[in-house]
Amino acid sequence: MAMPPLHALQAFEAVGRCRTMGVAAKELGVTPSAVSQQVRKLEDHLGVTLLERIGRRVELTSWGVLLHKEVAKGFSQLNHSVDVLERARSQTGIVLTGLSSVVNKWIGRKIFEWQTLHPDANVRIIGKDDEPKLADGQSDFRITYGKSAEVHAHFAPLYTDWVVPACSPRLLGTQSLAEPADLLTFPLLNIEWESHYSRPPQWSEWAKLVGATVNEKLSGLFFALSSSAIDAAVNGHGFVLAQVSMIEDELQAGTLIVPFDIRLPLPESYYLAWDRAAFEKPFGREFHTWMMAIAKKQSAASSPNSRF
Repeated sequence: MAMPPLHALQAFEAVGRCRTMGVAAKELGVTPSAVSQQVRKLEDHLGVTLLERIGRRVELTSWGVLLHKEVAKGFSQLNHSVDVLERARSQTGIVLTGLSSVVNKWIGRKIFEWQTLHPDANVRIIGKDDEPKLADGQSDFRITYGKSAEVHAHFAPLYTDWVVPACSPRLLGTQSLAEPADLLTFPLLNIEWESHYSRPPQWSEWAKLVGATVNEKLSGLFFALSSSAIDAAVNGHGFVLAQVSMIEDELQAGTLIVPFDIRLPLPESYYLAWDRAAFEKPFGREFHTWMMAIAKKQSAASSPNSRF
């Protein structure tokens, strides 16, 4: 026998529990006649009488009692399943993963703005360089770079960052730099990402931009993470071609300075990827909107049109 219509089963379950068409109809948000029609449809489908109508009240027949007991179990389990999903949505909050340096130096600092705007929202931020499978529930949102975004079903560009030479004031001491090429005489910190990412701007490119060359003896230290190279610069170990988005706090605190504001763009943009289910979580859509808004501000702040 084919499965009875779900609406008919739902109407029968409500009538059997409420014992009147009117109360059942009110609970389901329909008219009593609509409930009655659904129950008759179920009876016709099964070929048995399920209800005996006694004035405004109804009584279950022996067949009705048997069926209602099982149908009630089914709807109870369905309601429980929905409750489990709702609790999961409310309790886990939003999970954001991002490249380690982006988490440490950008979104991990910006998130306090979100917290001020939405104090009741829960957000968990995880630094993760491998791309997570968003559809498997590992993450709701993902900040990634370049073509890596294409492994996800839904993504949009966030911002394109620029790099600028920065160092600790301690590195210069009392020395003054007369022209951009002078900074190339100091130790240079290099950033080399993993091969599946487009290479960030190198010192040789920046030197060419200012009409100079790089002394290879001063350029022998390489970092896989931008954040590590920036931290080394803060500690006075050399100049770094730092992403503007990642040194805003250091510039404001004075732990890094930019003697010459000459910038080079990254070859690709950062992207925000997401799973559709993230929009069903509390504050999910608001979080997406906020991320895109701060990225727009960052794009303007990182470009050469902006000055420190």
